[in-house]
Amino acid sequence: MSAPERSFVHRRLRILLPLRHRDFRLLWTGMTISLLGDGITTIALAWQAYEISNAATAFSMVMFSMAVPQVVLLLVGGAVSDRFERRKVMLFADGIRMVAVFALGILALGGHLEIWHMMVIAAFYGAGTAFFGPAFDAIVPELVPADELPAANALDQFVRPAAYRMVGPAVGGALIAIFGTPGDAFMIDGVTFSVSVACLVLMRRRPPVVAEERSSMVGEIKEGLAYVRTQVWLWGTFLAATLAYLVFWGPAEVLLPLAVKNELGGSASQLGLILALGGVGAMATAIVMGNREMPRRHMTFMYVTWTISTLMIAGYGIATLPWHAMVFCFLFNALESAGLIVWITTKQRLVPPRLMGRVSSFDWFISTALVPVSYALTGPVAELFGTRTTLVAAGVLGGIVTIAFLFIPGMRNLERTHVLDGVHLDTGVEPALEAQAQPAAATHVRDPAPGSVSPISATISDPPSDRVADARSAIARANEHDAERTATPRPVPEYLRPFEDPVVAASFQTLADLRAAIDRWRASRVEVGAEVERLELQEARLSAELTRTRERLATLRSVHDDLAVASGELPAPALSDAP
Repeated sequence: MSAPERSFVHRRLRILLPLRHRDFRLLWTGMTISLLGDGITTIALAWQAYEISNAATAFSMVMFSMAVPQVVLLLVGGAVSDRFERRKVMLFADGIRMVAVFALGILALGGHLEIWHMMVIAAFYGAGTAFFGPAFDAIVPELVPADELPAANALDQFVRPAAYRMVGPAVGGALIAIFGTPGDAFMIDGVTFSVSVACLVLMRRRPPVVAEERSSMVGEIKEGLAYVRTQVWLWGTFLAATLAYLVFWGPAEVLLPLAVKNELGGSASQLGLILALGGVGAMATAIVMGNREMPRRHMTFMYVTWTISTLMIAGYGIATLPWHAMVFCFLFNALESAGLIVWITTKQRLVPPRLMGRVSSFDWFISTALVPVSYALTGPVAELFGTRTTLVAAGVLGGIVTIAFLFIPGMRNLERTHVLDGVHLDTGVEPALEAQAQPAAATHVRDPAPGSVSPISATISDPPSDRVADARSAIARANEHDAERTATPRPVPEYLRPFEDPVVAASFQTLADLRAAIDRWRASRVEVGAEVERLELQEARLSAELTRTRERLATLRSVHDDLAVASGELPAPALSDAP
């Protein structure tokens, strides 16, 4: 391969670099096939619920049953993924979901499936997802080098919409059209889960990251929560997602299939094509973002793209033809994925690896905490105001809520640290992180060497006064205090140690340097004040001495003139003026 070709591949296909690693390749293969089945089930589940009961409340209750255990168990799932081998956690989760979808398929094909069956099975499926999600987020950084992590995220955001949102829904709609029942689609999803399980079995065993002192699971959850509370960009985004999802998640998931079926007169295959176009938009975004650098204002970029994408949900309510819904679905998924790639990269690069599972579980838990409420409210609200009005209101209100959180105090402080400036989305940021993590006192503020003279004291040649001596003693004490603080820093919680969180460490070190500089400045001000006072006294003495010297000079001149007159060298003024 020639050099230009290699350059082209490096520039355009760098997103594929993480596939060089065996375990990531297995994880990616199993995830891709499983997501394909999930996309099929997305169409099958909605169509099955509306075939049993053609009301928004039916499907909303199924999704409510799936969301509740997922939200409740997320914190436990995050702690479990940090405590146990993450590969085994994912095996357990996929096993539960495989059994659940096989049960759906068997009941549907036998003609015995009811809404309450779907609710119970969906609850088990949601419980498995609660354990799989945090474990998956936490294991990816273990499988690829740090400089390929953004590319792995972009690849995930490419495959996820391709399989789950594009190919899966299209195949699901076609299967329902061919077989006339969603039962076959559920069975195919079960087969895809079995492939995912096989891939996880083939992966190498990776022991969990063990802390020096393992605390209880409750203590670990508290530790993760304490870390999140120190990062405005984390908890602020979690809370923004919580309120925005409350407004638009339920209507988007529940009412779009109902609108296609009842308002647009579409079929299951058309619903699959609408969701498939959304997958195309997300895939295109993943390709573009995977070959660009991190936006300079990455937090602003995320919130603006998420706001515009949320507004696209209102388009579902104003669509009059299926292709209108396709356009809005394309834009929604494309913009959402753009912000999501930057968000995942930022989170995985700046969150300590030991806390990654718990932070991911907090991300899922806090963000989706009110999703069950959104599902529960969607049916009654849609019946009260109508499907179209509910979709329009959900999109507009969700966009307003999202953009409002960009302006909370401290949300954009991470942008001002410039820790991710100029970083390609498929390259690492280790140099920037290392620069942030270096102790500032070692490179910027150094204590004077023993016996050295400060610049101020070097300009003083006269013996110092008592106040000057006291000032210099104060400087020496400040330097000793700063040296002790640098040598033996005050203990901080483990989740804030510099080598784990460079941004927080740099902030603490900068604060310590500022305090040391203030101590030196105060002591120097005392010394300068004493020196000014001494110079003012000298000036007064010199002024008095000058005055006395001038008086003596005037007296000497007068005596000189008198002597000159007496010796006849000068005429006497009185004689020369006589008549």
